[in-house]
Amino acid sequence: MSYSPFLESVRVELRTKHYSLKTEKSYLYWIKGYILFNDKKHPDEMGNREIERFLNHLAVNRAVSAATQNQALCAIIFLYRFVIKRDIKGLNYSFSKRDVALPTVLSAGEAQKVIANLHGVHKLIASLLYGSGLRINEALKLRVKDLDFANKSIFVFRGKGRKDRYTLLPKSCLQALEEQMAVVKSLHQKDLNAGFGLTSLPPALIRKYGHAVKDFSWQYLFPSSTRCVHPLDGYVCRHHLHETAFRKQLRAAVLASDITKRVKAHTFRHSFATELLRNGADIRTVQELLGHTDIRTTEIYTHVMGDKFAYTTSPIDKL
Repeated sequence: MSYSPFLESVRVELRTKHYSLKTEKSYLYWIKGYILFNDKKHPDEMGNREIERFLNHLAVNRAVSAATQNQALCAIIFLYRFVIKRDIKGLNYSFSKRDVALPTVLSAGEAQKVIANLHGVHKLIASLLYGSGLRINEALKLRVKDLDFANKSIFVFRGKGRKDRYTLLPKSCLQALEEQMAVVKSLHQKDLNAGFGLTSLPPALIRKYGHAVKDFSWQYLFPSSTRCVHPLDGYVCRHHLHETAFRKQLRAAVLASDITKRVKAHTFRHSFATELLRNGADIRTVQELLGHTDIRTTEIYTHVMGDKFAYTTSPIDKL
């Protein structure tokens, strides 16, 4: 199934509905797996029984997580609803309930230790994650035009749930950001001199703005070291740094910091929210800065703080 006209029709439908490239890859992976699991039968010839068998196979034989099960189910529902043009009803399988776990957070001292063991652009990225509450993909997708130095704010374009928002621009990062922008400007000028200079953009935007996206303001704040071919439109552009590069540096920094907690890029975002609440920030403000739709998602950080145990003394401390 190296090339399948059917899977190509699924791809077209995904792009017509403006699904992200990441979602496109995931959905095609699960739809292909569903077809292969059922001996390459056409999905139009299959139904509830085959879907249930495939999802049970994922849960029992592959022991995938609840989130992965739900992603596979979403892909199959999309397939039947928008490609096969048939709604799946009476499925004896529902979305799996995900375990709710309290997030790991770093104290201010621990965050400072980890950031101090990072260098260059990776140190600046971690500083923004902790200082602005950004998700890692939001930080990597920042463009020069998204920074508002006058109002000390950062514009987050199409964050999770395709929501735009503003968040804090930390004063302590201003100098490092200006230095990074100078690096980006120099790199962009080299691209222009070589006959390039286009940044990576979704297809709709590249058609809308055309060669205006050669402007410096459109460039990624954390550009990749090499140019690439745009995966959808085929033009040569410069994308942003890949998440895996930051992960590798972060892992080394955590080891060097002698911190036993499991620290990921998202841990800085959790720590940002917890520190704001601990310092008296209004929970609605924190919700807005994080871009949470439901305040109950933000309220989990009040549990992390442990305020409900603030006046409770452990018995051993009385000995």
